[in-house]
Amino acid sequence: MWLIGLLVALAAASPVSVSQPAGSPEDPSTDPFYQPPSGFESTAPGTILRKRKIAAALFGLIPEPVDAFQLLYRTTAVNGSAISTVTTVFKPQSPKTDRLVSFHTEYDSSSVTCNPSYQYQLGAPQTGLIPSVELPIIQAYLLKNYIVASPDYEGPEAAFGAARLAGMAVLDGMRAVASFEDLNLTTGDPAIVGTGYSGGAIATGWAAALHGTYAPELDIKGWAQGGTPSNLTGTLMWLDNSSYSGFFPAAIDGLSKPSAYGARLKPFIDTIVTAAGQLLLDYANSHCAVPSLINFRNQSILNTTFQTLGPNLIHEPIVETIMAENILGVNPDETPIAPVFAYHAALDDIIPYGDANAMITRWCDYGANVSFTTYASGGHISTELHGIPEAVRWVERAFEGGIKTGCTTNTISAGVLERNVLGEGLEPIVEALSKALDVAGKEDESIKEDISVLGRIP
Repeated sequence: MWLIGLLVALAAASPVSVSQPAGSPEDPSTDPFYQPPSGFESTAPGTILRKRKIAAALFGLIPEPVDAFQLLYRTTAVNGSAISTVTTVFKPQSPKTDRLVSFHTEYDSSSVTCNPSYQYQLGAPQTGLIPSVELPIIQAYLLKNYIVASPDYEGPEAAFGAARLAGMAVLDGMRAVASFEDLNLTTGDPAIVGTGYSGGAIATGWAAALHGTYAPELDIKGWAQGGTPSNLTGTLMWLDNSSYSGFFPAAIDGLSKPSAYGARLKPFIDTIVTAAGQLLLDYANSHCAVPSLINFRNQSILNTTFQTLGPNLIHEPIVETIMAENILGVNPDETPIAPVFAYHAALDDIIPYGDANAMITRWCDYGANVSFTTYASGGHISTELHGIPEAVRWVERAFEGGIKTGCTTNTISAGVLERNVLGEGLEPIVEALSKALDVAGKEDESIKEDISVLGRIP
């Protein structure tokens, strides 16, 4: 979600219509690769159903100098039934063949057009943008010779907001990559670290929480997550009627998908949605995060213009139940068994700090091994940029077994952005961020000085 302000600014300043070039990748809604073969339901979670080699590219235009593959694999819906989704695997030229990084990009959309697996491909129209903007972070890990996998963790229908589904999709993606013979791994049980920020931290946090009960055989060395939306209700109340209120039509649409809570939630939504509300849901179902946010900016999903219950919506039993099922840290059985590095801005203007702090407190009370860093200055956007270097270093320590046990907390103030942690890959992020400052939260204004120091803006 940190990228949303950046991309909204760019889109609002210069709307661009991107045409799809001839011979470019096919949209997931029509690409047969995304359709599982008959009888896949009888396979085990994590089973590879299809595979293909692709040409990966930055912004769909600049080829990535790595081998890239995509795997369709079996995973699990919220109700326990079999579904499938895709992960994209990036293999550097001299890979470490006993380990891999699972990177969870914040695509934050209920439209399959925005799936990372589509956006990563050479020639794909950049309707989503977020996966490509985060691709330099993947490059940071590739430069360290890690194999990196990035799953479509929202599943086959882009069930945005269905946190448990996302967690299982991450874990099953790890299973699939670990068994993928084309990588020539030197072990069938590779060491794994998972990482993601903001929307990607939903998938990271829930995969961490479900690891012990859903996929305990995986040799996961740790999880690095930042800006975690750990409580959907808290996030709703924080962002409704704000610049970021457009997340919620997408979340309602995503949660109403059959693979999520469709059987329970969609009949209820159908009884309360207005004609204007239905147009809003249809728009979210066919657009990525940036246009969805522009379309519903500074409006309230709790308004009777969109649904007949108004503010009472959040007090409906079915809504309360589903929201409660997606709060991290409530169930002691859903406590991470691998170390966690979490970081969050105390003045986060997009994801409430208090909810993340409550998650960490509960995990620690239940015996988790957590290192929690609070950024005393800066907001949501600047905290990911400042947190990337430490997250990368923490991933390295996790692979080497250098994580201390127990729970620790510390508070720091963001310093100057580290220029070299992403190498040349940092440049497009910083340049684009400089154009987004006009819509950044007030707590992110200090990052102007950091960018000036880097010499990236005139």
